[in-house]
Amino acid sequence: MRRRLADETGTVSAFVAVIAVGLIMVAGLVYDGGQVLAAQATARDLAANAARAGAQELDLDVLRAEGVARLDPDRASSAALEYLRANGVDGSVRIDGPDITVTALVPTRMRILPVPDRTVRASDTATATPGVTDGDPSDA
Repeated sequence: MRRRLADETGTVSAFVAVIAVGLIMVAGLVYDGGQVLAAQATARDLAANAARAGAQELDLDVLRAEGVARLDPDRASSAALEYLRANGVDGSVRIDGPDITVTALVPTRMRILPVPDRTVRASDTATATPGVTDGDPSDA
């Protein structure tokens, strides 16, 4: 009968356990990180589109009287926030003359990494313009 010099039972199991945890963490970084990047792109897109929706709500009285593009603050805010709500996200609106800035908040759930869920924030600004009033239409 052979006699063992040292008992190595279980050493492979410990190695596999450590490597498995490391691989799960890497998979979490890849998957959850990808989700955050996708949420950032979505937030930027939603903020830009909501700002454009709000920028269409001009104060027509000022436009007709003075020829100046100024937003109707109530309608512009409502249009931008409605766009965000229709897409299932929260956000905020700031209006400054012809400019409307929309911030979209997109929640992102962390599925693998043991970290709290994230809320991705992105902002975009659109400027209302009265359009082409004179000159060659091909210049626009």
